[in-house]
Amino acid sequence: MYNIHSKFLKGKKNNMKKEIHPSYGEATITCACGNVIKTRSTKKEMTVNTCSACHPYFTGQKTMVDTEGRVDSFKKRYAKFAK
Repeated sequence: MYNIHSKFLKGKKNNMKKEIHPSYGEATITCACGNVIKTRSTKKEMTVNTCSACHPYFTGQKTMVDTEGRVDSFKKRYAKFAK
């Protein structure tokens, strides 16, 4: 396959500077619920408040909250048109 940059890179070395990039290695993410996730990152350890094991969106325990009776006030306002 033809690389468009091949004519520009022909005979040239990688010009990236050495020893300025952070080390990328094994990392551990710990959630407040106790779940531990192994991954790779530039930070060795991280702590998070929620993860996919305890977040309501991923666990399916999401509940609909009716703040200040918005649904009830809507139904009351438009009840006269439902007839």
